[in-house]
Amino acid sequence: MQFTKMQGAGNDYVYVDCFSQSPPTNLPDLARRVSDRHFGVGSDGLILIHPSQIADARMQMFNADGSEAQMCGNGLRCVAKYLYDHGIRPSESLDLETGAGVLSVRLVVSDRKVEQVRIDMGVPILEPSRIPTTFPVGPVVDVPLSIAGRQLAVTCVSMGNPHCVVFVDRADDEHVLGLGPKIETDLHFPQRTNVEFVEVLSRDAVRQRTWERGSGETLACGTGASAVCVAGVLSGRTQRSIVVHLRGGDLEIDWNQDDGHVYLTGGAVEVFTGHWPDDAGSNTTGK
Repeated sequence: MQFTKMQGAGNDYVYVDCFSQSPPTNLPDLARRVSDRHFGVGSDGLILIHPSQIADARMQMFNADGSEAQMCGNGLRCVAKYLYDHGIRPSESLDLETGAGVLSVRLVVSDRKVEQVRIDMGVPILEPSRIPTTFPVGPVVDVPLSIAGRQLAVTCVSMGNPHCVVFVDRADDEHVLGLGPKIETDLHFPQRTNVEFVEVLSRDAVRQRTWERGSGETLACGTGASAVCVAGVLSGRTQRSIVVHLRGGDLEIDWNQDDGHVYLTGGAVEVFTGHWPDDAGSNTTGK
């Protein structure tokens, strides 16, 4: 299996081009093996780039634990870059099919390579049952949640996948590594949830750390940054256009007042390519 390692703001995945090769089998197990940072390629998960009957391409993604996910903003930017840079879809405007629907992207190209990608992330979902969460009334904004003896105020948003946003004075390891996994699996979230711990720096800037459902802490989360922007507006903490500072880099997010869509802008980088032997248990070679 040929693969390409790519990252957006440090959120890294192993990508498989299913335009040029047949899709691999046993995808959950493959995702777990290639994602292992000691015995595999090392990544936050596995993303397959498929042909699509309704869009320019289809993204299928798996978390590092093998669970399938609906959407990843950083991953989708990398898919768009791969399609353009490798000549599969050499257009600066693409429609890409995801588990959260078809999303439109615009590419910023320099010297025939994609430098930045702007994604229309769609309209945020705020109805509790559709996020999903068992909180009875929506929107869920600064609602009390008791976790491990701590009382938190949480805001819940879906950007095609569920997010629980917690505004804190300081997003430290105690929050992210200690409370993150407990919130992910709390009974209020029947499909588990991604968790964002957010420091508000100003009306137009925040610092975010993310505990991702099925992957643990990641250096960035595009759908999470989008959810943070929505949560900041709903709770009166930020304006509609913000810069989100993540451990892997910055993302620009705009919750457009006219159409209600969230727009995410950021970079995408191809790191290396390699070959994963079909019978590999934990071996990989890069080139």
